[in-house]
Amino acid sequence: MISRFPNLFLRPSMISRFPNLFLKYRGAAVRNHRFHHRPLSPPLALTMPDFRPPEHQVAGHRASANKLGPLIDGSGLFYKPLQAGDRGEHELAFYEAFSTHAAVPARIRDTFFPRFHGTRLLPTESRPGEPHPHLVLDDLLAGLEAPCVVDIKIGAITWPPSSPTPYVAKCLAKDRGTTSVLLGFRVSGVRVVGPGGTVWRTERPEVKALDTAGVRRVLRRYVSSVADEGMDCALATAVYGGKGGVLSQLRELKAWFEEQTLFHFYSASILLGYDASAVAASGGEGGVRVKLVDFAHVAEGDGVIDHNFLGGLCSLIKFISDIVPEIPETQPLGPS
Repeated sequence: MISRFPNLFLRPSMISRFPNLFLKYRGAAVRNHRFHHRPLSPPLALTMPDFRPPEHQVAGHRASANKLGPLIDGSGLFYKPLQAGDRGEHELAFYEAFSTHAAVPARIRDTFFPRFHGTRLLPTESRPGEPHPHLVLDDLLAGLEAPCVVDIKIGAITWPPSSPTPYVAKCLAKDRGTTSVLLGFRVSGVRVVGPGGTVWRTERPEVKALDTAGVRRVLRRYVSSVADEGMDCALATAVYGGKGGVLSQLRELKAWFEEQTLFHFYSASILLGYDASAVAASGGEGGVRVKLVDFAHVAEGDGVIDHNFLGGLCSLIKFISDIVPEIPETQPLGPS
């Protein structure tokens, strides 16, 4: 099977956005040929029933009988299909570089980025008999009994500088048609587990149509305890506030982006997650998680701060900060 991808990691186009990455920071290792891409691991001895689409997926293509999409195996791993053409190759190059980069602080890498476990060829329902290469990553919401998640694409510009004109035009139209240009970020999807396990989630046409007021509304709905469209922001303190809350983590991430000049994260997303069951039971922390995902369009920083991502991140922090004071004075009583 590996022979079907003989040049998967060697095409020059893949390295075009990282022209100096392996030379500038890994010079000695490159000379010893230790940082060539690892070959794809053999297909896993698993069948499709061993995998399933993650129930908490709120954006991107969902795996189906005729479409590739991410899968989980129940053991805490997340399998992301390698995208066609340069995108998949480039995202793999980023993960392999970033996961061992000496200039990336260990806390930043371990706290805010998925752990990279290499690649695997997996059987796919959409292409029986033709295993497809997948990135193997941590399932970022593993261990959460009732995962609530919001996917937020960061940046007013979502295409890297090397993009062809037709792709730039496509991205620009989407950015202008959403809140990306205006706010520096856009919401790509939301899932909230309410009382009794009821699930509220956005649909794709809905998120595409969100304006500024709509973004504010869904960010408030994300921390509300009601089962319908109402918004009481009853979980804002537990999820957004506090020492380990979303705001605290976003501000730590912001401090790194105010200094880091290694990478520019075009079209990357921030994933926010928490466990509704844990919050409801304790009234406190519910395993709040803040993670960066989607790195098919990352470019080298060349010593320049990533103002595009940083600006969007600051805007998101402001929006969430405005929600925290909206907590009702009298909190709903928890389970007796």
